[in-house]
Formats: sequence, structure tokens, C-alpha cells
Amino acid sequence: MAAQKVTPGVTRLGWVGTGVMGSSMCGHLVGKGFAMTVYNRSRAKAQPQIDRGAAWANSPRMVAQQSDVVFAIVGFPRDVREVFLGADGILAGSKAGNIAVDMTTSEPSLAVEIYQAAKSRGVHAIDAPVSGGDIGAREARLSIMIGGDREVVEALDPCWQAMGKTIIHQGGPGAGQHTKMVNQTLIASGMIGVCEALLYAHKAGLDLNTVLQSVAPGAAGSWSLSNLGPRIISNNFDPGFYVEHFIKDMGIALDEANRMGLCLPGLALAKQLYTALAAQGHGRSGTHALELALAQLSGIDWRKR
Repeated sequence: MAAQKVTPGVTRLGWVGTGVMGSSMCGHLVGKGFAMTVYNRSRAKAQPQIDRGAAWANSPRMVAQQSDVVFAIVGFPRDVREVFLGADGILAGSKAGNIAVDMTTSEPSLAVEIYQAAKSRGVHAIDAPVSGGDIGAREARLSIMIGGDREVVEALDPCWQAMGKTIIHQGGPGAGQHTKMVNQTLIASGMIGVCEALLYAHKAGLDLNTVLQSVAPGAAGSWSLSNLGPRIISNNFDPGFYVEHFIKDMGIALDEANRMGLCLPGLALAKQLYTALAAQGHGRSGTHALELALAQLSGIDWRKR
């Protein structure tokens, strides 16, 4: 069955997972006039969208039963599997012609498995992980990396436009997740550079904000330096993206690299450093909290500098 183009006021949307990023993403769709049904393990986190008019459902299956298109963004591949393929999951509540969209960063092989399971039911499945963190989600400036059938991707264009700024169809099922692994590999090594550079600047006695003014606009600039550098300097390690989720992502990327016969030593080092950071009690901190672990290696208490 062909996918119907989504239209505000006509297409019924569902959303599973209203966490740090999901709440804002869902909110943008509600703001565009889409009827919305939501589910989250903690109802309190879905309350802002319920207050804006979204209906509550008691399970992902019930969300799907009340929706034409269901989006989900959850934590780990095990959560994705349960939310989409479980007895109370999205596919169990979907009818032929419905669309199921996973925006979690997850395993490419699982994206293919969901696609095939959905196809057997006449349901369309898309993998569409995102990059941009909490800021990008709040400001609807996410980069959305999409895998799946082109006609379905195009049918969802009003939704993509409501949530993101860079929207690119990467290929068939799993291609979005593979592209996100490229993204996470870039961020992992880049974050080491950001944190080590700021550590060097501190030890050299420089004013960190003044240093940023010089280096951020030049060849050394990056999104992480410009957006997370100021947070590091001000000791704000609140999560735009959790350390524990980043470790999960790096593990997926390394597993895929191993399957493809690739050696990625930089990524492996980053995962080790982040694992140490989580062991120090920062699994629920933002990824830029890596500064704390690197500073500790040099005997520096970053928060008390």
C-alpha cells in the first residue's frame, strides 16, 4: 500500500519517548497542528505535550492503534526492539498503510529487521536518527539522516521540516543508522580534542573565553567547540546528550567496524575514556563532561580550577 502524504489536521501522529530531545521534537509537530497521541515510560515527561492537547496512551501499541504515523526516540537498541517489535509494540498496533519511524540512534541491522517485519504487515518503516542535541531539538535545527523507501520519506516531508534543518535520504533501510555512526565517530574524536585543548589553555594560564574567541571561528572550529566549549568553561555539564547513550553509540559503531573489517583506534580510545567517565558517576551527564575525566588524569579538579 502506497504511503499517504502527511497533512496537519488530517494525519494522526503518535510519539513514543518524550525525553531530552523527544519532547521538543514532538512539540514541534503538535505546534504545526497535527493531532498527537503520546506514550512515555514516565507519564510526567509527556505531560507538557498532554497539556498542549496531545492524547495519552498506555503503551506503544495503543499509540499505533490511534495513529497513522508513529515516531519513536528511546534509549538503547533493546528499547527499540521492545517498542517496535514487542507484544505491546508499535507494529502490533499498526494496520496496513501505517508508517513507523525510529529516530533513536540504534543498530543498522535492527533497522533492517524492523523494516522487514513491518513490510510483512503492510506497514512502512523508516530509520531516521538525528544529530544536534537538545539545542537542535529545541530550535528545530536537527540533522535528520534517513533510511528507507524514498516515497515514504517524501510523504513525511512536513514532519521532517517541522523538526529539522538538514534532511537527507541516505538510502535503503539501515542507511540512516549507518550515517549516524559516521556522525558519532566524528564527534567522539572531536570531543577529545575540544577537552584536551581547553585543558591545555587552562594549564597555560589563559583566559578560556578569550581563547574561544580566537580559535572557534578558524580552522579549528567545530559545533562541539562553539556550543559545548562555553558549557565546559562554566561547569555546566547538564546533558544535551547522555554519556551512557554515547557509549552505546560508540559500541554500535565499533561492532559495525569489526564486522566490516575496519580498525578504528581513535574511536576505540574515545569509548575507553567515556567508559571511565561513566565509571566516575557521569553516565547521565552531557558528553562534554569528558573534560572532568581528562582533567583528573592530570591531577586537576576542573570544577575547582
